[in-house]
Order: sequence, then C-alpha cells, then structure tokens
Amino acid sequence: MANTTKKIGDLDVSGLCLGGNVFGWTADRDTSFQLLDAYAASGGNFIDTADSYTAHAPGNRGGESEEIIGEWTTARGNRDDIVIATKVGKHPERTGLAAANIKAAADDSLRRLRTDRIDLYYTHFDDESVPVEEIMTALDELVKAGKVRQIAVSNIELERLEASLAFSEREGTARYAGIQPHYNLVSRDTYEGPRRDIAERYGLACMPYYGLASGFLTGKYRPDTEVDSARAGKAAKHLKTERGREVLHALDEVARESGLAHATVALAWLAAQPTVVAPIASARTMEQLPPLLDVPGTVLKDDQLSRLTEASA
Repeated sequence: MANTTKKIGDLDVSGLCLGGNVFGWTADRDTSFQLLDAYAASGGNFIDTADSYTAHAPGNRGGESEEIIGEWTTARGNRDDIVIATKVGKHPERTGLAAANIKAAADDSLRRLRTDRIDLYYTHFDDESVPVEEIMTALDELVKAGKVRQIAVSNIELERLEASLAFSEREGTARYAGIQPHYNLVSRDTYEGPRRDIAERYGLACMPYYGLASGFLTGKYRPDTEVDSARAGKAAKHLKTERGREVLHALDEVARESGLAHATVALAWLAAQPTVVAPIASARTMEQLPPLLDVPGTVLKDDQLSRLTEASA
C-alpha cells in the first residue's frame, strides 16, 4: 500500500479503509487476525466496524467484530498506530440514538475494543424519534470526556444532516467530520447530488460503504456463473441492469489496459471522486486482500476515469 495519508479532522488515515463487517461472520478470528496483520504490514491504519457487527449471523449477539479488533490490537501492541472507526445505533441491545443509549453504547464499544478512546464514532442509522440537538450534545460530551476523538454520520435524511451540522456550528459543539454513504459505480445517486453538496459545503470527509457493490465490482459475477459468497444474491442482481452490464464492460477494459484487478479499478475510481478520503472494503480471505491494498497507490488515467463515469451514468 502506498504511504499516502488523508485527513479526517485531526486523524491521519490510509487511503483504503479495511471493513470489519466480515470479522466474526465470514472471517473467523484467525483469518481476521491474518487479514489485519497483512493490512497493517502494507501500511494500512484505518479499520471500520460497528457495535452491531455481526449480530445478524447465527449464534452472534453483536460486537463480535469489535472484540476481534480489540484482541488484535492488544496482541500486537499497536493501538496507537491504528485509527478505529465504529458506530452506534443498531446493536440489538443498544438500539437508537437517545443520549443515554449513545453513552452506554460507547462504553460497551470501548470495553469490547479494549481501548480508552474511539477515534471515529459514527451514528450508524439516524433515529428520528430523537431531536438532533440531543444526539449532537451527547456526542459532544463523549468528545469532551476524551472517549471519542472525531464524530461522523452514516445513514441519515438530508434535512436531519443539515440540521445536525447547523446545530453544531451554532452551539459550538463537536461537529461531524466525516460521512459514510452507500456509494459505488452502480449506485451513484445515493451520494452524488444534494448529499455530496452538503459534504462539500461543510468539509466532510467521505468514506463510502458498499464500494464494491457487495462484490459485483470485483468482476467475478458473470451470466451463468455461480459465486460462493454470502452476498452473491445482492451482487448478481446488477447483471440484470443495463448500467451493471455497461460498468462491467468498462471495468473489463480498464483492468485489461492497466493490469489491475477489477476491484482495484472500481475502488480507485471511487477514491478519485470529490470529497472521498478512503473507500471502505472488506476481504473474507487472504486471496481477496491484495487488490484492496493496491488502491491507495493506484491513479487511473483521465480517459479511464471518464469511461467508467460515462458507463455508470
């Protein structure tokens, strides 16, 4: 991984964020440790998780991913070298964004992560039953207490996002430094437009999730081909759309020209977009990791970026 760091507030982060959504689900503890070791050895320092990962998996209760990351940083003694992002709002026992819940969930995450601070703390899904003033004040108190360094936002309606940012500016509380939207080559309107305009206006760093469209943008999904993946159904649906087929064709061309993996090309396109600081991508096997590690050092040519942009329009 190229040694190019980006900024989220005062945090210095790698240009590829390793997703922890697979830890304790499709990647067991030992595999997760191998992935984390290889990512860190390549120069990566930015890990994304959530308190709810991976509650949906049979036998899990939520928090498994945080626990694995906490075990790993403790075992390696590298906590100060790693930027850990986690989220609040969706853990089965800590649902919603009431102030008391945010604070209790943060303490739970700190315990599972075996750390005294969360570097980047996201509201995972907005809770419209709670006024934005209450949410932002609770997050501000966590920052003032030293439990959180920077705050960020993921899934939220535009009006509530604007109101949250305006409240912080007006009251002088901690303000969102980043945004994590659903954004990729086959899902551009989920970020581009008013949402990105707000991010640009307030200087929010963007860390897109579903950067590979559940694996579709790796190029392994083709007509009449079965893929062994927990997310195969989500990914394969893009083959049925004209945009999906056009994007796949453009990815094929650019990958062939550049000698890069499809995943590297797709994430490099994302990394080149306005406001994007670090795409998030996960690997459940060691074989899936190298194309992700190539992203920060990859600069696509202007005509390659243009072709991908046109194919995905």
